[in-house]
Amino acid sequence: MRILISIILVLFSFFGNSQIKFNTIKHDFGDLEPYSSRYVDIILENYGSKEAWVLSVKKPMEVAYIISKQIIPVDSATVLRFQVNPRKKGKFSYEIMVFTSNQDEATSIKLTGNLLDLQQDNTSSFTACPTFNDRPGGRNSNDFDLTVVTIDKETKEELSNSTVTLIQGGQAIWAKVTDRKGKVKEDATLGLSYFYATHEGYYPAELGSYVNFKRNFIVLELEKDKTVIEEPPVAVIPPIDTTTIAIAEPPVIIEEVPVPEEEIEIIIEVETHLEEELEPSEETTITVDAPPSFTDLDREDFSEEYFNPINVVFVLDVSSSMKQVDKIELMKYSLMQLTDMLRPQDKFAIVTYANDARVLLKPTSGAAKEEIKDEVKALKAFGYTSGGSGIKLGYKTAKRAKISNGTNHVIIITDGAFNRNSDDYKRYIKKYRRKGITMSVVGVRNKTVDEEDMKEAAQLGGGRYVPIMKLSDAQHNLKQEIRLQSYKF
Repeated sequence: MRILISIILVLFSFFGNSQIKFNTIKHDFGDLEPYSSRYVDIILENYGSKEAWVLSVKKPMEVAYIISKQIIPVDSATVLRFQVNPRKKGKFSYEIMVFTSNQDEATSIKLTGNLLDLQQDNTSSFTACPTFNDRPGGRNSNDFDLTVVTIDKETKEELSNSTVTLIQGGQAIWAKVTDRKGKVKEDATLGLSYFYATHEGYYPAELGSYVNFKRNFIVLELEKDKTVIEEPPVAVIPPIDTTTIAIAEPPVIIEEVPVPEEEIEIIIEVETHLEEELEPSEETTITVDAPPSFTDLDREDFSEEYFNPINVVFVLDVSSSMKQVDKIELMKYSLMQLTDMLRPQDKFAIVTYANDARVLLKPTSGAAKEEIKDEVKALKAFGYTSGGSGIKLGYKTAKRAKISNGTNHVIIITDGAFNRNSDDYKRYIKKYRRKGITMSVVGVRNKTVDEEDMKEAAQLGGGRYVPIMKLSDAQHNLKQEIRLQSYKF
């Protein structure tokens, strides 16, 4: 094999110079979840005066690859796609040797990363490297075709003219109306996703799911709203005239010209604003007495006239218990909605806790909305729960950024496990409340058994228990808690 490669190299040096450049020779996948994308494209461009070849690729068994074309014409390029398949959890590092016709030595490519967890069923659907047909040229490297179908939960019939919204990273990406077969086919980016569907006469349907090139078909079942009663049409029967006998004229038959389906199909695009669709939930709204003057205000009013500046520190549970798509996406969405409401005089900070606690975002002005949203969008959940450490660090962060003439508040967002291994967290809550720093607890899809503990902790902190069970809660409840805490009574 070495002799053959040497002969080919000699032939290419005789025919002319070729120069191949790699766009990169290393790639770090970072932290990989069980269903994360595990491949990367390396581009080889020919800047020489003659065509060039990719001669061979030597790789470990845990790496699969495909190549778009072996021969690279002048001023052209080829793509090497590498798929990594680690066999065990933890950090990995693979070296790949790519032999090309322009040099005697191989080019070394390093692929590194950290596999957080294996699939639960001990199988993997990522052994084969995805083909180039999975992503047509010119599209984003992580984009693919996603199909969403809305159906009647009882009859399983497709529902046309349903509105489907895709939410990723806590933001609405697109909203589309289903066709006559109840389908929406649209571009999507792989990752954690949250789907929200509405249809006239039905309750909204919500679903969190991880989507990628293989998991690209979503079905949303909508339940009929049986409180909407459809009255049958009243038939009006004319009186019969018995004095005369009428001879019926033959009916006039109008022949309808069939219209091709392509001409009658209507595609409607909907803006990605959900505010008009989502209404506060009657079941999970904040149950607390508010002064009449507060309830008289528009719920979007956060003006200086009625609301103090607020220094708020969010203590976010990013442990494995929050790993479910519906939980972490609802948390992100609620934080995104609040960010849009913040004013320049407000301060926003994020402390996260899992295996340990750390300050993800230092107290930042509400005017820096994009900076805040970037941190929220990038949140990932993994590891164990260290709630006590998170609460302590959250209070310390709030104390350092304390506003003397405003509201200073800590908000824990969790699914209920924030107090495990945290026997002294109540002492901290009481201590800082005396210093003017209050606390609320937001429960995201939490279990009923955890609700009492969450309410008790919020009451100790002088705040409230705020439930977020669905998208309408994420849209409104957190914002209303901030308004209640900072309201000028």
